[in-house]
Amino acid sequence: MQRGPKSSRRDFLKLATATTVAASSSLRFLEAQEATPVAPGERAGLATIGLGGQGTSDTKAALKVPGVELVAVADLYDGRLARAKETFGDKVVTTRDYKEVLARPDVDAVIIGTSDHWHVPIALEALAAGKHVYVEKPMVQYWEEGHKLIDAQKKSGKVVQVGSQRVSSIVYLKARDLLASGAIGELNMIDAWWSRNSPIGAWQYSIPPDASPATVDWERYLGRAPKRPFDPLRFFRWRNYQDYGTGVAGDLFVHLFSGVHVITGSLGPTRVMSTGGLRYWKDGRDVPDVMLGLFDYPQTDRHPAFNLTLRVNFAEGGGDNSGLRFVGSEGVMTVSNELSLSKQTRPKEPGFTIDTFPKATQEQFMKEYRSQYPDATAQLLPLDVETYRVPRDYNDTEHHFRNFIASIRDKAPMVEDAVFGLRAAGPAVVCNLSYFENRPYAWDPEAMKATPKA
Repeated sequence: MQRGPKSSRRDFLKLATATTVAASSSLRFLEAQEATPVAPGERAGLATIGLGGQGTSDTKAALKVPGVELVAVADLYDGRLARAKETFGDKVVTTRDYKEVLARPDVDAVIIGTSDHWHVPIALEALAAGKHVYVEKPMVQYWEEGHKLIDAQKKSGKVVQVGSQRVSSIVYLKARDLLASGAIGELNMIDAWWSRNSPIGAWQYSIPPDASPATVDWERYLGRAPKRPFDPLRFFRWRNYQDYGTGVAGDLFVHLFSGVHVITGSLGPTRVMSTGGLRYWKDGRDVPDVMLGLFDYPQTDRHPAFNLTLRVNFAEGGGDNSGLRFVGSEGVMTVSNELSLSKQTRPKEPGFTIDTFPKATQEQFMKEYRSQYPDATAQLLPLDVETYRVPRDYNDTEHHFRNFIASIRDKAPMVEDAVFGLRAAGPAVVCNLSYFENRPYAWDPEAMKATPKA
């Protein structure tokens, strides 16, 4: 008889204040540490470079950390600069030129919320200027440039935190602990997905009616991208274009890689293969709206070899949902905004298929079989389902920024430094190489380098 689901609202906030560190020679992360109390007069001067939807969300989350003060904002659309003062107050300095932000002595840290092709260039300049950096995911547009940022972080001694905020989620940390405890037995495979089945989810962002060369600094925006006439679609919907973004892989695969790496402790896959196509959003974009990836993960001292599948879909009608499904020898764990654990012990008896044998052979087989397996059942044992949920007011982005500020103030271990960032973003952007070149790639998770396979 199968038992029904057993719901258990665990107190995740107790986990959120834990300070246990899991470490390896190349990966350290903190258990979503809270920032320590702020001493009187202590402050952290913050500036945001790129105040689009994500940059605004990040800034609001950062300002909930005690002692953080927004000093300046840089953006290339005048309307966002005006909105910055409406949202954060007239005292906030606004400029089109991010270099003016980096030159300010009252700025201790910057949020980089620009299009992907500006992530590494601005981060390198910020570190050279002595600023701590919170850079949105994916950390890189191309895997090769990630090594420059890793070297710059080490040289500067400053904090670099990458913005895949779910790596700080208490749900992910609970999943990590359950997996390590053997809750689902030996890990066999992981299936991860993200469905963005709405126009906004498919990057059809609104274009302001005043968008023009007068209100948008188009030449500065292009940077290293190919020169072309002003196009508001390419500025406000930049994720649709290879020149400025990283498509499905950099926007969403990287989140899934980040979650897999936190929960398993893995450094990354050794083989990358992807496919997909432009199935529905034929609006001039040059990246696919459906992408599927297959990945081989090697055995380590923390986990056995396993396979990972990633899939992103913008074509199907419906809502927005994502998750990671860990399949083990003794159960399944599904991780999304909550965690569901289904434990199931396999029977020792293998069962039999003897109907096509002669009767005498059947009798002989069953005699030998029952001598080895005297238990007369071949059924799986009952399911034991547990569900873990977070409190209603929990926000993983705020947790991620608490860790960022704690790392700056107290040198607390970072959740997602530049090395972790490249180990997640590297295989993600290599998926684009695999897709457009129609061939698999090898990825070295230790050296963080890609090579095409024949």
